[in-house]
Amino acid sequence: MKVMLRRNGSGDLSVYVPKKDLEEVVVSQTDSEEGRVLTLANGWELQFPGLTDDIKLPQTFEAKKL
Repeated sequence: MKVMLRRNGSGDLSVYVPKKDLEEVVVSQTDSEEGRVLTLANGWELQFPGLTDDIKLPQTFEAKKL
């Protein structure tokens, strides 16, 4: 699914899912063999292959819901 990563007003990483009109703050990040896994405040886990720390935000990415 296509999602947008950005920093909100307080500097926290947030994820916007356009198809669901959902915006949630990232509460934790872990690295896996397939890429980085971001856990959202609503409990969703999204996997981002090839996501690095030095990305420019806001940016749209392809993510997989776990």
